[in-house]
Amino acid sequence: MAIRDSRPSTEEPLANSFDLRSAGQHAEFLRTRNEYRGLAGSDTQSASTHLDTLIHHPSPLVLGLTALASISGFMFGYDTGYISSVLVTIGSDLDGRELLVSEKEWITSGTSLGAVVACVFAGYIADLYGRKLVIILCNVLFVVGALLQLLATRVVTMIAGRLIMGLGVGIGSLIAPLYISELSPAKFRGRMVIINCLAITGGQLVAYAIGAILGGYHGGWRAIVGISMLPSTIQLIAFVFLPDTPRYLISIGKHKAAHQVLRKVYLGCPSELIEASIAEIHLLNAAVPGKTELERLKNSASQLFSTPSNQRALVIGCGLQAIQQLVGINSLMYFSGTIFKMVGYTNSTAVSCFVAGTNFLFTIVAFLIVDKVGKRRMLLVSIPLLMCAQVLCAVAFLHMDVKVQQEDLGIWEWTILLGLVLFVAFYAVGLGNVPWQQAELFPQSVRGMGTSLATVTNWTGSLVVSACFLSLMQWLSPAGAFFVFAGISLASWVFIFLVYPELGSLQLEEVQELLKDGFNVRKSIYIHQHRLM
Repeated sequence: MAIRDSRPSTEEPLANSFDLRSAGQHAEFLRTRNEYRGLAGSDTQSASTHLDTLIHHPSPLVLGLTALASISGFMFGYDTGYISSVLVTIGSDLDGRELLVSEKEWITSGTSLGAVVACVFAGYIADLYGRKLVIILCNVLFVVGALLQLLATRVVTMIAGRLIMGLGVGIGSLIAPLYISELSPAKFRGRMVIINCLAITGGQLVAYAIGAILGGYHGGWRAIVGISMLPSTIQLIAFVFLPDTPRYLISIGKHKAAHQVLRKVYLGCPSELIEASIAEIHLLNAAVPGKTELERLKNSASQLFSTPSNQRALVIGCGLQAIQQLVGINSLMYFSGTIFKMVGYTNSTAVSCFVAGTNFLFTIVAFLIVDKVGKRRMLLVSIPLLMCAQVLCAVAFLHMDVKVQQEDLGIWEWTILLGLVLFVAFYAVGLGNVPWQQAELFPQSVRGMGTSLATVTNWTGSLVVSACFLSLMQWLSPAGAFFVFAGISLASWVFIFLVYPELGSLQLEEVQELLKDGFNVRKSIYIHQHRLM
C-alpha cells in the first residue's frame, strides 16, 4: 500500500533502495540470505529486530547523543532539587520579608504549571518541526527562566522565572526520552532511556550538594540558580550541529539522512538490511494527512483518540505518569529540606542530599536490570515495597509532635529518615524510570501528541502535589498524608497488574500490533521471554 506524505521531502530516494511501496520486501530480503527469523508469539516480521540481533552494545553515536539529550533530564532534576534548598535559605531576600507558606507553594508549583502548559503543545511541535528543534527551544527557555530568578528581588518575579523555566523543564521532560527512544535499538532502549533518568536523579543530587555548600552564604541561593544556565548552554550549542532521529527523518521523507544516522547506530551491519529497515519503518508509520498544519493537527487528534491501539496506549501512558506523581515522590523532593527541618534535623539540606544520593544509586540499579528483568516485573515488585516505606513514614509521624522542636534525635526521627530513604530507593527502581518509556507506546504519526498528553498528566500530578502538600500536611497531619500516598500505591499496583504489558523486547512499530485487540499482557510476557532466550 502506498503511503502519502503530505510534507515535501528535500531529498531523493536512496539509490538502488527498496521500493517503499512494496510491503514485505524487507522480509524477502532476509529469506534470500537464509537469515529470516519469524518471532514466536508475534505476527510481526521485522528487519529492525534482525538488525538488533547483529549488535552487542550501543554504538558511540547512540551513547553520545543519549548523553547530550539527557542534559534535559539533568535540568529537570536540578530544578527539582535546588528549590528545596532555596526555600530554606532564601530568607527575606524577596520583598524584604520571610516567605509565606502560600508563596512557597507558588514558587514551587510555578515550574509544574509551566511544564503543564508546555507539554500541551510541545509534542505537536516535535511532530511538525522535529525533535532537534524542540530540544534547542527548551534550552532557550531554561536560560531565560534562570536569569529572571537570578535577578529577582520580588516574589512575583521569582514566580515568573520559575514559570518560564517550567516551560523548558516540561518540554525537556517530554523530548529527551522521546529522542532517545527513537534513536536507540530496541534491545538497549530501556537502558538508554534510564540514562536520562540517571541524569534527572544526578541533577537532583548535584543541586542538593551545591545547596548544602552555598546555602550558608548570604545570597547563596542566587548562585545555585545561576549555575543551572551552564548545562543548558552546552546542550543548546551542541544540538545545533547534531542530527534528528532516524524515525523522524524517515517520516518527512529524508531517507538518505536517516540511512546515514542508522549506519552509525548499527555499526558493521549490511547497508541493504538498513535500507530494508527504512522501508519497514516507512510502511508502518504513515504520515498524518492534511494540507495545512491545523488540518494535520485535527487528523492527529482523530487518530490518537479513535484508534483502539492508541486509546490503550493513552490509558497506559497517562496512567503510569499519574501514578509516578500521585504516590508523593515530589512532596519529598521539593520539600525534603522543609520536612527534615520540621522533625529536628539541623542541617536539613545535607540530609536531603543523602536522600538524593539514594535516588541516584538505585536508578543505577534500574539501569543494570531493566532490559533483563523487564519493566512490568520491576513495577510489580517495587511498588509493594514502596508502599511499606510510606506506611513506615506515616507510623513514625504518628509518634511525633512536629510542632515541638526536638533537641535530640530520637528513634522516630531516625525512623522517618529510614522510611524516606526506602521510599526513594524503591521508587527509583521502578516508578522513577518506567513511565518515561512512554514514547514506545505510540506510533510515529502521533508519537509527539501521545507523549504530550502523557507528560501533561505527569506535570498536572506534580502541580497538584507541589501546590497542596504543605497544606495537606496541615489538614491531615504528616501521618495522614503518607497514609494517603500508601493507598494510592496499592491502587497503582492493581492497575499495572491488569493493563501494563511487557514491551521491553518489542520494536516501536510492534507495540501497536500488540495493542490492537487488547492489552495482551500474557502475550507480551511470552514474546519477551522468547526473545531473551
